Amino acid sequence: MSRFAILLGGDLVATPRLSRQLAGARVIAADSGMRHAAPLGLTPELWTGDFDSVEEGLRAFHADIPMEIFPPEKDQTDGEIAVEAALKRGARELVLVGAFGGERADHAYLHLAAAMRLAETGTSCLLTSGLQEGMPLMPGEACFDYEDGTPFSVLAFSDLAGLTLSGAKWPLENRFVPFGSSLTLSNEVRGGLTVGLTAGRAMLLARPASYYAL
Repeated sequence: MSRFAILLGGDLVATPRLSRQLAGARVIAADSGMRHAAPLGLTPELWTGDFDSVEEGLRAFHADIPMEIFPPEKDQTDGEIAVEAALKRGARELVLVGAFGGERADHAYLHLAAAMRLAETGTSCLLTSGLQEGMPLMPGEACFDYEDGTPFSVLAFSDLAGLTLSGAKWPLENRFVPFGSSLTLSNEVRGGLTVGLTAGRAMLLARPASYYAL
């Protein structure tokens, strides 16, 4: 199995869609991300990090999970360590669970940037809080399964060349979008979303949960 779920310390709401996305994945928990394991019904094969954000009760409850403990003064975040552990185990597809929100905006940004870097080297990434999803957009064309009315934005990490949005309330055709522009925020799916990109770095952010019945 080359699909891994990485449990991170950000916000999470368990949804049926998230359960489907995690079905069959191998699981690694990063530090306080272990608190998401029980609500999702998951048993990680590894728990890693410096454990500085882990309460003793959580640690005792999951005492049977193999641990890799790192010193607090280190050159990587706990999430980055967990991702490296997954890659060493053959991961080609990652679901970064709890990638948004939480107390650390710098960590949330790093998750977005790291997902872009991983996608550029051939590792598929989905970032999710259960209610919100993020997917790196590579040059080329990608189709998405969101229902009509699903709100989405394209978050640019650079100037974007040749951006095309079809199946959207506000479509675009081969558009240049400068870095920092709000043009690609707050759109809605209309009839099957397809995104095309000629060059640049971008992330699709969508909020699909309210459109999927329990």
